Amino acid sequence: MEKPDTLDAPLTSLPGIGPQRAALFARLNVRTVGELLRLYPRTYEDRTRLVSIASLEAGTPACFEAAVVTTPRTNRIPKPGSRMLEVTKFTVADDTGRLNLTFFNAAHSAGALRVGERYCFYGVLTGDFAAYGMTNPLFELCDGPARVTRRILPVYPLTAGLTNSMVLRAQAQAVSRCAGLLPETLPPELLRRCGLCGAAEACREVHCPSSAGALARAQRRLVFEEFFLFSAALAIVRSRRTAHSCPAWQTELTPFFAALPFRLTGAQQRAVDDICADVRTGRPMSRLVQGDVGSGKTMVAAAAACLAAKNGVQTALLAPTEILARQHYDRLAPLFEGLGIRTVLLTGQMGAAQKRSAREAAELGLADVVIGTHALLTEQTRFARLGMVIADEQHRFGVAQRAALCAKGTQPHLLLLSATPIPRTLALIVYGDLDVSVVDELPPGREPVETFLVDERYRARLNAFVRKQAAEGHQSFIVCPAVEDDGGDGGETLKAAEQWAQTLQDYVFPNLRVALLHGKMKGAEKEAVMTSFAAGEADILVATTVIEVGVDVPNATLMVIENADRFGLSQLHQLRGRVGRGSAKAWCVLVSDNKNPETRQRLRTLCGTNDGFRIAEADLQQRGPGDFFGSRQHGLPTLQIADLMNDTRTLHAAQAEAVAMLADDPLLEAPEHALLEQQVQQMFEKAGAMN
Repeated sequence: MEKPDTLDAPLTSLPGIGPQRAALFARLNVRTVGELLRLYPRTYEDRTRLVSIASLEAGTPACFEAAVVTTPRTNRIPKPGSRMLEVTKFTVADDTGRLNLTFFNAAHSAGALRVGERYCFYGVLTGDFAAYGMTNPLFELCDGPARVTRRILPVYPLTAGLTNSMVLRAQAQAVSRCAGLLPETLPPELLRRCGLCGAAEACREVHCPSSAGALARAQRRLVFEEFFLFSAALAIVRSRRTAHSCPAWQTELTPFFAALPFRLTGAQQRAVDDICADVRTGRPMSRLVQGDVGSGKTMVAAAAACLAAKNGVQTALLAPTEILARQHYDRLAPLFEGLGIRTVLLTGQMGAAQKRSAREAAELGLADVVIGTHALLTEQTRFARLGMVIADEQHRFGVAQRAALCAKGTQPHLLLLSATPIPRTLALIVYGDLDVSVVDELPPGREPVETFLVDERYRARLNAFVRKQAAEGHQSFIVCPAVEDDGGDGGETLKAAEQWAQTLQDYVFPNLRVALLHGKMKGAEKEAVMTSFAAGEADILVATTVIEVGVDVPNATLMVIENADRFGLSQLHQLRGRVGRGSAKAWCVLVSDNKNPETRQRLRTLCGTNDGFRIAEADLQQRGPGDFFGSRQHGLPTLQIADLMNDTRTLHAAQAEAVAMLADDPLLEAPEHALLEQQVQQMFEKAGAMN
């Protein structure tokens, strides 16, 4: 077998890895020695701390040294329909006590133990004070090498057929042969200034830790590097985007403000001012307006569209759903008409003649604002002079989709809207290439939604409250986690929208009007139901999460969420935002019979605050940053080793260093930054975000 001499060498160049085992590693996207070295442990087991037998705690893994005091005895027990069960038992002891050990189907290895010899064992104590014991512990001679005990053991991501021991052996080979081949991405002066170890040392220690301190230094170096590359890449994307020039715009908006029946909040005005400042620079704008549900982002977008029309260019407003697109059109078209701004709607559910008319208006320049869904992205949709692209609920669209729409114009300004607050730490990564405006005020007169957590014992009171809302002329949403009954979910009773709507109409609220809405319905049917509900033609709308985005019914005052424990906090917050959009008091009731203390505490978080950013922080802590809200849609690479919850200080330090370096070399064109630029390029080429 050839010794690998490059990081691009196939895994089969390592001893012990043949084609079959290489195929298992390939499931983890590991095909070369370099990719193996970048397969970082997901956690570690610290087996360096030795304890006495007397101090072992039940249920806690521990390492201890002891001598074998009884001869291992193996009994073979018949098992019907299977091979014999081998049970090996013996006793070990140290100065503090004795312990019984049991091995199942391990007679060969356990039989090798010798009375009087001292071994190091690693396992979990089970039982109680009357019968403590340990089953199938790992062991090795105290005088021998520390392979499975007395060390910090990396624990890797695995796949079926691939064990942690297999990965450990492969990593040991790769580290010994190839760690020295790793290129040093970070400049020597940066390493020195930040007190970081080199790439080779970091690789050796993260896979084969010599001590806890050495592991911590290795992890900090790798985390710093990952954040540094992210920050540099995002800055370069931004530089490339803003390197182009475009006409500087006039930003007089007095007629727009005069046409509004209300005054903008301070936060809305600041966001509009940010947009005005952007479009005056002569560089394409890339701005995100992030705000909680009901904070008035749509009016900020309207101001941007008005600016575009004033400067002789068109606006494309992209919405993720038919309902939301039509809602935007119904709200904005009358406002724009009074300002002489022509608006058309373009969605996939429209008839052929309507779509043809809307597309002609866009292509001939007869429409100043085109509001639509994914129909805006098709080849058939063309613009005469597209100068402003607005994407609402932008996380529903990928980088490629936004880029495709922008490509229909010449260096158009890009404005993204999001009603999904995310923690500021995560925003540094997800939105690192954007300017961000935060709309963190609610319009005057809008009261916070009161939220309660109840179980089925409160069902009668809840039903009475629904009737009370209807009697007062208000409407209610009832959200279910499923569309139809799937026959049960581990014994848990899940509310299914179709069956629950029928039950409510027939038996619970026979005198009220109950409507049904879910994602399996056809677009035209969904739109008809939503239009009918918004017009007050139903008292109760039973729905799935299809209403999470883009449903604005000011008369709705009650949101009931069945099986609330099945939803994430941020999703629950989005659903809650569907009520309280008018002047009347509104409530949200979370229904859950889940008794798990952590689950109930999670739901109580929602009861204690209406602040979407605080809720997002709690959601991130509980769920982790992995795919917080579909962040892969942003085209960003996945973090391999960094932890946004625990590595915040390192993130800020890495960002500061990246900003300082790019201030002198914006595109990393200096010879000494060639390798760094290559790494940045590879990172984002893999993610498809640097097209």
